[in-house]
Parts: sequence; structure tokens; C-alpha cells
Amino acid sequence: MVNTVEALIDGGKATAGPPLGPALGPTGVNTGQVIAQINEKTKAFSGMKVPIKVLINDDKTFEIKVGTPPMSALVKSELGLASGSSNARTTKVADMTLDQAKKIADMKKDSLLGATVKARVLEVAGNCVSVGVTIDGKDPKVFQKDVKAGMYDDRF
Repeated sequence: MVNTVEALIDGGKATAGPPLGPALGPTGVNTGQVIAQINEKTKAFSGMKVPIKVLINDDKTFEIKVGTPPMSALVKSELGLASGSSNARTTKVADMTLDQAKKIADMKKDSLLGATVKARVLEVAGNCVSVGVTIDGKDPKVFQKDVKAGMYDDRF
């Protein structure tokens, strides 16, 4: 039988206090080891809430599955925004570089459909439409067309 402990933690800052400590205690696993692994796996999401699952086997071995914050949260965090645009069609709140888009695509790669970095960056650009963020100084839809046309192939 496998016990599952789920929690929402601050990236890279899990502690043995609530919500993890009280949930892990009765399972008999080494709480310190679990916390250390969680912090190692979530340090890239510092400053964000991250969903995690700890799967605990009968022999006290464990596996940690880390979810990822929503893409809009990653975009806002990368650009230091408190919130997205109130009207994304007319008001742009920030400009993202291609490298920042690639970084977000890499963070979310396990939950994105794109098989290549280029395809995943196109997904990030799609999300930028709703947040009100331009990429490389261009409207995200224009940026997507340019990427598909091969204008950025040398940078992937």
C-alpha cells in the first residue's frame, strides 16, 4: 500500500512544520530527508507556491512528485509583475526576452505538449497573450508567426 501526502509549499522552503511535518510524522519516513529532497526539487520555483506529492511505500521508501505553478504565475514571477494586464488586448504590462521564454518553457516542460524547445516557447507565447506581455518587443501572436516562419531558428 502507498500513502500519499499532498501539500502546497513555498518553492525551496519546505519545513518540518505544518503542513508537511504533521502529515509525514505518522508515516514513519525520515522527515528530514523528505524535506531536503523537496527543497532541492523546488528551488527553481523560489517565491512561488508549488504543489507536491510525497508517495510513501510500506518499506518507508518515498518518491516526490513536484507539480508546477500555473504558467501565468511563472511569467509574472520571471518579469517581477504583481499581476497581469487588466485588459491584455490594449494594455501591455511588460516585455519578455526569448531567453526568459525559454527558461519558463524549460520549467514547465513536463506539463507542456510541445516536443521541442521551440514548440514549448510557442506555448509560453500563447500564455503571454492573456497576461498582457510582449516578447522581444512584439505582440505574442506576431512573435509566434515569426518563430514559425523560422526567424528565430538560430536561437533555439
